[in-house]
Amino acid sequence: MAKVCVKKEEFIIMINNIKHYRKEMNFSQQELANKVEVTRQTISLIELGKYNPTIKLCISIAKALQVDLNKLFWEMSDNSEE
Repeated sequence: MAKVCVKKEEFIIMINNIKHYRKEMNFSQQELANKVEVTRQTISLIELGKYNPTIKLCISIAKALQVDLNKLFWEMSDNSEE
């Protein structure tokens, strides 16, 4: 599977946004994991910046969180420093 190749700054924005939008949707890590068919540990590792998700997984996460993929990667959320 193809890995997402992004700059460090974009990766940090993405992991902060995933956590922000997950909380905004009131999803636990387990609930998001179930929706995108991965383990809770995978979501945790993504949010910690220790796992580089595939583009397919990024698309699934964006759909589950009801956000545009561009917004997930390149736009800082209002509370992305949580």
